Amino acid sequence: MPVTNAQIGLNARFGIKGSGSTYTPVAEVSRITPAGWSRNTVDATHLESPDGFAEFIAGLKTATDCTFDVNWIPVVSDPLLAAFEAGKGDFELIFPSGSVAMQFTGIVTAFAPGEISPEGKLTASVTIKPSGKPVLVAYPVT
Repeated sequence: MPVTNAQIGLNARFGIKGSGSTYTPVAEVSRITPAGWSRNTVDATHLESPDGFAEFIAGLKTATDCTFDVNWIPVVSDPLLAAFEAGKGDFELIFPSGSVAMQFTGIVTAFAPGEISPEGKLTASVTIKPSGKPVLVAYPVT
């Protein structure tokens, strides 16, 4: 049996595109669920569909939400809140290997600070709805 190529998530990074082609890393990301891909189906059943089974054809593709959590340090010029206010932005997830990144345009649909307690760290959860196709690219991008 071959040796595994599995990886842990340590060293993954998430960034927001600023001016030009530079992505600014989001500080202290603690969990990321990357955007994914799904496809709708369209019911194409007709009165003579074989054996009374529904028939479907492939519909439009959709990117699933990208979500992540951060150790939140509230600042007036928070880049995540700025992305939320902008309505649309460009985002990049660099995978732990450092050789592949996912890039996509999206809309920050949620920025939710977590509970504040005497012994707990400040956290926030972010949800981004991709608009269009997320792409995997060689990293660093040349």
